[in-house]
Amino acid sequence: MGTNMPLDWSAVSHVTKVDPAEDLPADLGILGGTDLVIVGGSDGVTQENSLDVIRRIKSRFPDLPVFQEPYSSSHVSTETVEAADYLSVPAVYNGDQQNFVSKHLEFFTEIGNKPEEIVGSSLPVVGGLIASRGRDAIAELSEKVVGEGYVIQNLGSKAAGVSGVEREFTTEEVAGAALATESFYGFPIFYVEYSGTYGGPADVEAAAQYLDDTVLLYGGGIERNEQTHEILDAGADAVVVGDCFHDEPEQFRETLP
Repeated sequence: MGTNMPLDWSAVSHVTKVDPAEDLPADLGILGGTDLVIVGGSDGVTQENSLDVIRRIKSRFPDLPVFQEPYSSSHVSTETVEAADYLSVPAVYNGDQQNFVSKHLEFFTEIGNKPEEIVGSSLPVVGGLIASRGRDAIAELSEKVVGEGYVIQNLGSKAAGVSGVEREFTTEEVAGAALATESFYGFPIFYVEYSGTYGGPADVEAAAQYLDDTVLLYGGGIERNEQTHEILDAGADAVVVGDCFHDEPEQFRETLP
Protein backbone atom coordinates (compact mmCIF):
# COMPACT_ATOMS: atom_id res chain seq x y z
CA MET A 1 0.00 0.00 0.00
CA GLY A 2 1.16 3.52 -0.73
CA THR A 3 -0.17 6.94 -1.71
CA ASN A 4 1.21 10.08 -3.27
CA MET A 5 0.91 11.83 0.10
CA PRO A 6 4.24 12.73 1.71
CA LEU A 7 3.39 10.67 4.78
CA ASP A 8 4.92 7.34 5.74
CA TRP A 9 1.76 5.26 6.10
CA SER A 10 3.84 2.15 6.74
CA ALA A 11 4.52 3.66 10.18
CA VAL A 12 0.80 4.18 10.89
CA SER A 13 -1.26 1.37 12.40
CA HIS A 14 -3.16 3.23 15.14
CA VAL A 15 -5.15 6.42 14.57
CA THR A 16 -6.96 8.41 17.25
CA LYS A 17 -10.19 10.21 16.37
CA VAL A 18 -10.55 13.29 18.58
CA ASP A 19 -13.91 15.05 18.77
CA PRO A 20 -13.28 18.76 19.43
CA ALA A 21 -16.73 19.09 21.01
CA GLU A 22 -15.83 16.53 23.70
CA ASP A 23 -13.62 16.99 26.75
CA LEU A 24 -10.04 15.86 26.29
CA PRO A 25 -8.46 13.45 28.79
CA ALA A 26 -6.65 15.13 31.66
CA ASP A 27 -3.41 13.55 30.46
CA LEU A 28 -2.82 14.07 26.74
CA GLY A 29 0.28 11.94 27.15
CA ILE A 30 -1.79 8.88 26.22
CA LEU A 31 -1.48 10.05 22.62
CA GLY A 32 2.19 9.13 22.80
CA GLY A 33 1.34 5.62 21.61
CA THR A 34 -0.78 6.58 18.61
CA ASP A 35 0.60 7.24 15.12
CA LEU A 36 -1.81 9.85 13.75
CA VAL A 37 -4.72 11.98 14.98
CA ILE A 38 -7.91 12.92 13.14
CA VAL A 39 -9.76 15.90 14.62
CA GLY A 40 -13.44 16.03 13.72
CA GLY A 41 -16.98 15.24 14.74
CA SER A 42 -20.59 15.61 13.67
CA ASP A 43 -22.11 17.61 16.56
CA GLY A 44 -21.04 20.84 18.24
CA VAL A 45 -17.91 21.29 16.13
CA THR A 46 -16.71 24.84 15.41
CA GLN A 47 -13.65 26.49 13.93
CA GLU A 48 -12.69 27.59 17.42
CA ASN A 49 -12.82 24.25 19.22
CA SER A 50 -11.21 22.50 16.25
CA LEU A 51 -8.32 24.94 16.28
CA ASP A 52 -7.93 24.68 20.05
CA VAL A 53 -7.68 20.88 19.95
CA ILE A 54 -5.30 20.83 16.98
CA ARG A 55 -3.00 23.35 18.66
CA ARG A 56 -3.05 21.53 21.99
CA ILE A 57 -2.10 18.25 20.36
CA LYS A 58 0.59 19.84 18.20
CA SER A 59 2.00 21.68 21.21
CA ARG A 60 2.40 18.41 23.11
CA PHE A 61 3.43 16.26 20.12
CA PRO A 62 4.90 18.49 17.37
CA ASP A 63 5.83 15.55 15.12
CA LEU A 64 2.52 13.70 15.40
CA PRO A 65 0.56 14.00 12.12
CA VAL A 66 -2.80 15.71 12.67
CA PHE A 67 -5.64 15.67 10.14
CA GLN A 68 -8.71 17.87 10.40
CA GLU A 69 -11.83 16.07 9.17
CA PRO A 70 -14.41 18.83 8.58
CA TYR A 71 -18.03 17.92 7.98
CA SER A 72 -18.70 21.48 6.82
CA SER A 73 -16.72 24.39 5.40
CA SER A 74 -17.78 26.30 8.53
CA HIS A 75 -15.36 24.12 10.51
CA VAL A 76 -12.38 25.36 8.48
CA SER A 77 -10.50 28.63 8.90
CA THR A 78 -7.14 30.03 7.88
CA GLU A 79 -5.85 29.04 11.30
CA THR A 80 -7.07 25.42 11.16
CA VAL A 81 -5.59 25.02 7.68
CA GLU A 82 -2.23 26.25 8.93
CA ALA A 83 -2.34 24.23 12.16
CA ALA A 84 -3.34 20.85 10.69
CA ASP A 85 -1.16 18.79 8.38
CA TYR A 86 -4.07 17.78 6.12
CA LEU A 87 -7.81 18.26 5.68
CA SER A 88 -9.44 14.87 5.19
CA VAL A 89 -12.86 15.28 3.57
CA PRO A 90 -15.23 12.27 3.63
CA ALA A 91 -17.19 11.26 0.55
CA VAL A 92 -19.85 8.94 2.00
CA TYR A 93 -20.71 6.31 -0.60
CA ASN A 94 -23.86 5.11 1.13
CA GLY A 95 -24.96 8.60 2.15
CA ASP A 96 -27.23 10.96 0.26
CA GLN A 97 -26.05 13.12 -2.65
CA GLN A 98 -25.43 16.06 -0.33
CA ASN A 99 -22.74 14.05 1.44
CA PHE A 100 -21.03 12.72 -1.66
CA VAL A 101 -21.14 15.50 -4.24
CA SER A 102 -22.97 18.63 -3.15
CA LYS A 103 -21.11 19.13 0.13
CA HIS A 104 -17.74 19.07 -1.61
CA LEU A 105 -18.80 21.49 -4.32
CA GLU A 106 -20.14 23.80 -1.62
CA PHE A 107 -16.88 23.48 0.33
CA PHE A 108 -14.67 24.52 -2.58
CA THR A 109 -17.14 27.12 -3.86
CA GLU A 110 -17.22 28.88 -0.50
CA ILE A 111 -13.44 28.86 -0.19
CA GLY A 112 -12.97 29.96 -3.80
CA ASN A 113 -15.34 32.89 -3.38
CA LYS A 114 -13.58 34.17 -0.25
CA PRO A 115 -9.84 34.14 -1.01
CA GLU A 116 -9.23 37.10 1.29
CA GLU A 117 -10.36 34.98 4.25
CA ILE A 118 -7.88 32.26 3.33
CA VAL A 119 -4.89 34.60 3.07
CA GLY A 120 -5.95 36.84 5.95
CA SER A 121 -7.19 40.42 6.08
CA SER A 122 -3.82 42.11 6.59
CA LEU A 123 -2.82 42.19 2.92
CA PRO A 124 -2.89 45.61 1.21
CA VAL A 125 -5.85 46.04 -1.11
CA VAL A 126 -3.99 47.04 -4.28
CA GLY A 127 -5.60 46.11 -7.57
CA GLY A 128 -5.89 42.34 -7.87
CA LEU A 129 -3.27 41.59 -5.22
CA ILE A 130 -5.63 39.96 -2.75
CA ALA A 131 -7.33 37.95 -5.48
CA SER A 132 -3.96 36.87 -6.88
CA ARG A 133 -2.56 35.82 -3.54
CA GLY A 134 -5.92 34.33 -2.71
CA ARG A 135 -5.62 32.01 -5.69
CA ASP A 136 -2.13 31.03 -4.56
CA ALA A 137 -3.41 30.32 -1.07
CA ILE A 138 -6.29 28.28 -2.42
CA ALA A 139 -3.88 26.27 -4.57
CA GLU A 140 -1.79 25.63 -1.47
CA LEU A 141 -4.91 24.64 0.46
CA SER A 142 -5.94 22.18 -2.25
CA GLU A 143 -2.64 20.36 -1.77
CA LYS A 144 -3.65 19.76 1.84
CA VAL A 145 -7.10 18.38 1.03
CA VAL A 146 -7.32 14.58 1.17
CA GLY A 147 -10.42 12.83 -0.13
CA GLU A 148 -11.69 9.84 1.83
CA GLY A 149 -13.90 7.19 0.31
CA TYR A 150 -16.20 6.51 3.26
CA VAL A 151 -18.70 3.79 4.15
CA ILE A 152 -20.77 4.15 7.34
CA GLN A 153 -22.01 0.80 8.64
CA ASN A 154 -23.94 1.80 11.78
CA LEU A 155 -27.37 3.22 10.98
CA GLY A 156 -27.89 4.30 14.59
CA SER A 157 -24.82 6.52 14.69
CA LYS A 158 -24.76 10.31 14.55
CA ALA A 159 -22.46 10.06 11.54
CA ALA A 160 -25.10 8.08 9.65
CA GLY A 161 -27.77 10.60 10.59
CA VAL A 162 -25.88 13.67 9.39
CA SER A 163 -24.73 11.88 6.23
CA GLY A 164 -28.16 10.66 5.16
CA VAL A 165 -27.21 6.98 5.37
CA GLU A 166 -30.34 4.83 5.13
CA ARG A 167 -28.83 1.39 4.70
CA GLU A 168 -25.61 -0.45 5.38
CA PHE A 169 -23.55 -1.86 2.53
CA THR A 170 -23.13 -5.57 1.98
CA THR A 171 -19.56 -6.88 1.98
CA GLU A 172 -19.79 -7.05 -1.81
CA GLU A 173 -20.75 -3.37 -1.95
CA VAL A 174 -17.94 -2.47 0.44
CA ALA A 175 -15.54 -4.25 -1.90
CA GLY A 176 -17.00 -2.35 -4.85
CA ALA A 177 -16.64 0.96 -3.02
CA ALA A 178 -13.01 0.13 -2.26
CA LEU A 179 -12.35 -0.68 -5.91
CA ALA A 180 -14.01 2.58 -7.01
CA THR A 181 -11.95 4.53 -4.47
CA GLU A 182 -8.68 3.31 -5.91
CA SER A 183 -9.37 2.81 -9.60
CA PHE A 184 -11.91 5.56 -10.36
CA TYR A 185 -11.98 8.33 -7.76
CA GLY A 186 -8.33 8.12 -6.79
CA PHE A 187 -8.91 9.01 -3.14
CA PRO A 188 -5.84 8.12 -1.07
CA ILE A 189 -7.93 6.80 1.86
CA PHE A 190 -10.79 4.31 2.12
CA TYR A 191 -12.50 4.32 5.52
CA VAL A 192 -14.93 1.71 6.87
CA GLU A 193 -16.73 3.29 9.82
CA TYR A 194 -18.82 1.34 12.33
CA SER A 195 -19.01 4.33 14.68
CA GLY A 196 -19.05 2.87 18.19
CA THR A 197 -19.93 -0.70 17.21
CA TYR A 198 -17.40 -3.42 16.47
CA GLY A 199 -18.08 -4.70 12.97
CA GLY A 200 -15.43 -7.41 12.80
CA PRO A 201 -13.03 -8.16 9.96
CA ALA A 202 -15.41 -9.13 7.11
CA ASP A 203 -15.68 -5.69 5.46
CA VAL A 204 -11.96 -5.10 5.87
CA GLU A 205 -11.13 -8.40 4.19
CA ALA A 206 -13.53 -7.58 1.35
CA ALA A 207 -12.02 -4.13 0.79
CA ALA A 208 -8.36 -5.03 1.23
CA GLN A 209 -8.24 -7.31 -1.80
CA TYR A 210 -8.83 -4.32 -4.11
CA LEU A 211 -6.49 -1.79 -2.51
CA ASP A 212 -2.83 -1.52 -3.46
CA ASP A 213 -2.21 2.23 -3.44
CA THR A 214 -4.97 3.29 -1.06
CA VAL A 215 -4.82 3.43 2.74
CA LEU A 216 -7.49 1.26 4.38
CA LEU A 217 -8.80 2.53 7.71
CA TYR A 218 -11.28 0.80 9.99
CA GLY A 219 -13.07 2.59 12.85
CA GLY A 220 -15.70 1.42 15.30
CA GLY A 221 -15.88 -0.38 18.63
CA ILE A 222 -12.16 -1.03 19.07
CA GLU A 223 -11.70 -1.54 22.81
CA ARG A 224 -9.06 -4.27 23.12
CA ASN A 225 -5.68 -5.09 21.68
CA GLU A 226 -7.09 -8.34 20.29
CA GLN A 227 -9.60 -6.41 18.18
CA THR A 228 -6.88 -4.12 16.90
CA HIS A 229 -4.84 -7.09 15.72
CA GLU A 230 -7.87 -8.85 14.24
CA ILE A 231 -8.59 -5.83 12.04
CA LEU A 232 -4.94 -5.30 11.09
CA ASP A 233 -4.55 -8.99 10.26
CA ALA A 234 -7.64 -8.75 8.02
CA GLY A 235 -5.84 -6.20 5.86
CA ALA A 236 -6.45 -2.76 7.36
CA ASP A 237 -3.51 -0.39 7.39
CA ALA A 238 -4.70 1.17 10.64
CA VAL A 239 -7.49 1.11 13.20
CA VAL A 240 -9.20 4.33 14.24
CA VAL A 241 -10.08 4.63 17.93
CA GLY A 242 -12.27 7.44 19.23
CA ASP A 243 -14.86 6.96 21.96
CA CYS A 244 -12.66 5.36 24.58
CA PHE A 245 -10.02 8.06 24.09
CA HIS A 246 -12.49 10.54 25.56
CA ASP A 247 -14.34 8.24 27.96
CA GLU A 248 -11.92 5.52 29.11
CA PRO A 249 -8.26 6.52 28.78
CA GLU A 250 -6.99 3.28 30.33
CA GLN A 251 -9.08 1.24 27.92
CA PHE A 252 -7.69 3.39 25.11
CA ARG A 253 -4.19 2.23 26.02
CA GLU A 254 -5.34 -1.37 25.54
CA THR A 255 -6.18 -0.66 21.89
CA LEU A 256 -2.57 0.13 20.99
CA PRO A 257 -0.93 -2.52 18.78
